[in-house]
Amino acid sequence: MSPAEFKPVRRRIDSLDIARTLALIAMAVYHFTWDLEFFGYVARGLTGHGGWKLFARGIASSFLFLVGVSLVLAHARGIRWRPFAKRLAQVVAGAAAITVVTYFTTPNAFVFFGILHQIAFASLVGLLFLRLPFPITALLGAAIIATPFLVSTPLTNSRWLAWIGLPERQPLSNDLVPVLPWFGVVLLGIAFARLAQRVGWIEKLRALGPAPRWLQPAALLGRHTLLFYLLHQPILFGLVWAFAQVAPPDPIQRFQADCRQSCLVERDAAFCDRYCACAQADLASRKLLDRLMNGSLGEADRDAVREVVEECSFGAR
Repeated sequence: MSPAEFKPVRRRIDSLDIARTLALIAMAVYHFTWDLEFFGYVARGLTGHGGWKLFARGIASSFLFLVGVSLVLAHARGIRWRPFAKRLAQVVAGAAAITVVTYFTTPNAFVFFGILHQIAFASLVGLLFLRLPFPITALLGAAIIATPFLVSTPLTNSRWLAWIGLPERQPLSNDLVPVLPWFGVVLLGIAFARLAQRVGWIEKLRALGPAPRWLQPAALLGRHTLLFYLLHQPILFGLVWAFAQVAPPDPIQRFQADCRQSCLVERDAAFCDRYCACAQADLASRKLLDRLMNGSLGEADRDAVREVVEECSFGAR
C-alpha cells in the first residue's frame, strides 16, 4: 500500500454545515417576504428598509464569512484544483442562470452581480490570501469593508462597473453584492479560520463527531447550499404567484399603503391623505393604476404618472 492510503480522512464538520442550513432558512424567510412584497401582500419597500434590510445583510455576511472559512478548511494545506474547479464551475453556472432568468422576469432590476457572482469571485481571488498571516488578512478585510463608506465615484455608477462597489448612485438590481465591501467579509472568514486552526478550535469541532441524529437533516442540507439556493426562490415565488391567482391583493389598498408610506417620509398625514386620494383617482381615471401596481408602465405611462404626481402635489397643499 502507498503512504497516501494511510492518510487520515478529514471528515466534514457538521456544526459548520448546520450553520449553513440556518443561513439558508433565514434566506428563505427573507425571499418569501420579498415575494409577498412583489405581489402586493405587504407594503412596497418593506424588505429594503429597517430591520429587514439589516436581516438581509446579516444573511449575506454569514454566507460569505462561511465561504472564507470553507476555503481555508479545503485548501489551506494545498489547493485541490480538481474539486475546486468543479465547484467553481457550478457556482459560475448558477450565477449565470440567475442573471439570465432575472433579465427576462425583472429586466429593470435583473441580478448582474449577486451573491453567487460574489461567491465565484471570492472563491477564486480568496486563494491568494490563504497563506498570508491572519492578522494581515483581517486588516485587509476590514479595510475593504470600510472603503465604500469613505470613497465613491460616478465612474462606477453603470452596471458594467457597479460590481466594484464604489458608485455614487446604486443601479437598480434585485440582488447586488459588489466586491466592495463584501469581499472583505470573505477575508474576515479566512482570517478567522486561520486563527481557529492555529489555536486548535477546528480540531475540537472535528472531535465532536457527527451531529445528533435529529440534526442530521440540517447537516445534510448544509452540504447542498447551491442546489437549495437555485431551487428555493422559484418554488416560493411560484407558490405566492399561484395564491395570487386565487386571492389577488386589492390594488387600491396596496396603492394607498405604498403612497402613504413614501409620502409620510417628507410630509404630514393630512397632506398625504389628500395627495394619495387625488393620485389614486387620477391614475384610475387614466387607466394607469393597475399598470403602475404590476410594474408594466411604458415610457409614455411614466410621463403621465409624473404629471399626476405634480398635479396632486400642488392640489394637496
